[in-house]
Parts: sequence; structure tokens; C-alpha cells
Amino acid sequence: MKPAPFTYHDPATVAEAVAVLASHENARPLAGGQSLVPMMNFRYAAPDHLVDLNGIESLRGLEVGARIAIGAMTRQREVEFSTDLAAACPILIDALRHVGHRQTRNRGTIGGSLCHLDPAAETPAIMMLHDAVLTTEAASGSRDLPMADFALGFMTSALEPDELLTRVSFDAWPKDHGWGFEEYARRHGDFAIASAGVLLTLDARGAIERFAMVIGGLAPTAQRLRDFEAQALGATPDDDFIKAAANAAGSVETMDDAHVSARYRQHLASVLSARALRVALAREAQRSLQHA
Repeated sequence: MKPAPFTYHDPATVAEAVAVLASHENARPLAGGQSLVPMMNFRYAAPDHLVDLNGIESLRGLEVGARIAIGAMTRQREVEFSTDLAAACPILIDALRHVGHRQTRNRGTIGGSLCHLDPAAETPAIMMLHDAVLTTEAASGSRDLPMADFALGFMTSALEPDELLTRVSFDAWPKDHGWGFEEYARRHGDFAIASAGVLLTLDARGAIERFAMVIGGLAPTAQRLRDFEAQALGATPDDDFIKAAANAAGSVETMDDAHVSARYRQHLASVLSARALRVALAREAQRSLQHA
């Protein structure tokens, strides 16, 4: 099929884009188009006005330091091959390699994935894991939204119709932290059935000093395991701890669909979270040995 008729807009600045969104009903921004264009072709989406963001240079770019900032129109491929970001936030690089294929990442953008908010998408899960802040712009001004407030539900963000995502930012974890990301899909490049991400640091005694875990693909939005994270502080990361983490991941309220049952997704979440945690602990232990 082909998309329904629409009027094409090609703004050069954020102000121009926001003005178009504010002055036209049923207008949609176009980022990489990897999700929106197929939806338009199948007429799942039928905007009357398409606002192309690809000509807005100010929406691109990476800033890597104590705080990491990524422009909404930065291509996933650019992020994937950033050596600075690989050192500061390696889990994001690893997760992006699960996104579609090289051609997908050449066009797909960080902001586009965040706004589309597919429950199985890797980028929203990683931003949830890092407590990222999303900066938006509208005719009425800008605002900062925590990722937990931005993701309202199934493919539903807190963006207003005349509002545009401009960048996402988050604090970098300490250089010597453990991390692990695991995902299961029916074949490489498919949407994930479930995923798990872990960040952690250990204190001098080898106990958990800082801990974060996210589960993707189960609920309408990526889920942080906040209760378990609080319980993890000061715990010894032994087999019992890993089992407890897996049980917590498997207890996330879960959707089912035509492909798999909720119970199967919960089982995957348990398995993947245990794998991600073991990988994170191994990386943390390796760094500790290197600095001994």
C-alpha cells in the first residue's frame, strides 16, 4: 500500500518545525522514518502534515563528559561508532547493535526511537536504565521530562501535539562499572521478545554499592526494578543474589500477543536478567583486577 495524501514540510530550524506543528492539526514529525514510514504505508498512521526534521542541523550531535547529551536527530549508526561514548556508556553501544540491521541504524535516530516508544525497543530501555532526561521544545517554551514520566504507556509518550523532542541527556556512570545487556529475538534484527540491562558497581568489600536493572519487552514500557534495586544495595553478589534478581525480573507484569505468551516472556526475563547480571559482575571483577 501507499500512504494517504499529506502535505510535506521541510523546516530548517527547530522554531520553524514547532511553528508548523502548532499551526496544523494532525501533523507528525519525521525523523529517520524507520517506523513511521512503514506505518504510513500500511495506513496505521495517516498524518495530514509531515514535518521533516532531517534538515535541522541543531538536532544532531553528541556531547560526552560527566553528563552525556545526544541530539534527537543523531543517527543510531553515529552513536554506535562513537569511541568517546563507547568508553563512557558501553551498554548503549551494545544495545544499539541489536537494533534492526546496519541499514536501519544508518537512518534511524535516537530521538525517533524514543518517541516511537515500542515496548521492545532498545533505546528507551537504556534511557530508562540511566534515568535520562528528555528535553522538548514547543511554541510555549522548553521543558525537561524524566524518562519515567516521558513513557506514559504502549507507544505513547508525554509529548504534546505541538511539541518536539530535541535531545536526551543523562549522567555517565563511573568509568569502572560493570554492565550487561541481553536480548532474545526470533532472529537477529527482529523486535525483541524480551531484554534485560544491568549496571552496577561494587565497594571495596565486593558488595553491591550501586545497582540498576531494566527489563524490556514485557510491559507496555521498559520497566526499572526499583524495589529490587533498593534491596540490592550492600548485598553480596553471589548465586542467591542472582537468583533473586532473576525472580524479580520474572515477576514484572507482562503482556502476551500472537507470538508468545506472557508466561514465556517472564521466563525469558528471568533468564536474560541472570545472564546480564553475571556479565556485569564479570566485567566489574575484571576491571578490579586490572586496577589491583
